[in-house]
Amino acid sequence: MSKSLQAIRGMNDILPEQTPLWRYFEGTVARLLDNYGYKQIRMPIVEFTELFKRSIGEVTDIVEKEMYTFEDRNGDSLTLRPEGTAACVRAVLEHGITGGGQVQKLWYIGPMFRHERPQKGRYRQFHQIGLEVFNLDGPDIDAELIIMTWRLWGELGIRDAVKLELNSLGTSESRGRYREALVEYLSAHHDKLDEDSQRRLKTNPLRVLDTKNADTQAVLVDAPKMADYLDDDSRAHFEGLKARLDAVGIPYVLNPKLVRGLDYYSKTVFEWVTDKLGAQGTVCAGGRYDGLVEQMGGKPTAGVGFAMGIERLVLMLETLEQIPEEISRQVDVYLCAFGEEAELAGLALAERVRDQLPNLRLQVNAGAGSFKSQFKKADKSGALYALILGDDEMAQQVVGFKPLRGQGEQQSIAWDALAAHLATCVVQG
Repeated sequence: MSKSLQAIRGMNDILPEQTPLWRYFEGTVARLLDNYGYKQIRMPIVEFTELFKRSIGEVTDIVEKEMYTFEDRNGDSLTLRPEGTAACVRAVLEHGITGGGQVQKLWYIGPMFRHERPQKGRYRQFHQIGLEVFNLDGPDIDAELIIMTWRLWGELGIRDAVKLELNSLGTSESRGRYREALVEYLSAHHDKLDEDSQRRLKTNPLRVLDTKNADTQAVLVDAPKMADYLDDDSRAHFEGLKARLDAVGIPYVLNPKLVRGLDYYSKTVFEWVTDKLGAQGTVCAGGRYDGLVEQMGGKPTAGVGFAMGIERLVLMLETLEQIPEEISRQVDVYLCAFGEEAELAGLALAERVRDQLPNLRLQVNAGAGSFKSQFKKADKSGALYALILGDDEMAQQVVGFKPLRGQGEQQSIAWDALAAHLATCVVQG
């Protein structure tokens, strides 16, 4: 027997009963970003591998272990994008839309790919919404990104379940001085570090700070702090950010061990974390990357952004039961028609109603069937009301109107009055 076809491990189908919640989340974010003046950009899923090596850093876990890389028929090394910032920077450079100091406030949505160990909330194909802002170098835009997410959590009803963690990584120069001090300290405690941290000590020592190993965490208690090595400009920038968050009333926690997993960050870094999803606690993260555009061949350009994981945030909505009632109901009204003449009239009537109520979710029965079978399908659809069109209704040019949820008697509504009646009943329902 041949092996049955299955999806690749860690790459999941999003089934019809799941997509309404995804669409609700994505639509909520898109409306919010529109209101703040952000414009959508769409980049390819596949990029040249060199893009990610140059931007993310060759000694990061992503580049060393997690990227899906392959050669195409031309012999070029290509990679499924593991994150969106590098691709967005490549796009704005290629098309010259940040030249001359042009401010760009962009957002994107789509799948990312990393070969990680699949677990709840962490997948090999995962979906992100990301924002990138170019040519604004003050703490005010850093604050705007965080304020937007704070507003989003409020609209989604999950604000009480997330916590903001902040840190500043300073400039590359101040971070270099801190790196030297950290390496010196950790080298003196080398034998107490876990194996992964010993490896990182040689390649990417700042990543030792976010280790989950308890013994290494104990060593880090007395390690040098990044705040003691910040340059004056970075310190002033960080104080400006905190002042703006304080002014709006957004609570935050300073986390000196927050470094993020990518090499391109500088100054502000932040994470929104939760304790509602087990081990996968980060739902949104980002920061400033003022040197990245220049590193990738462009002119010095300020940059800041973040990405949020759709899977994790959808899971949070489910876990906290913050799902609007209308999301679980895909149909408002279900039209049952009995006999060919009624079916033809029903189609025409349904289209007239849709012309007048374009947001009404109206499903017309397909496949004919008895009175009992059609009503069974109407009930299964989750509709609030059933419309009935049979011989008697056809003769009187009315439609039967029957509530399917809660109280109410069946009544007859004239065809010309149906749209107005539905507008009232569905809104009230």
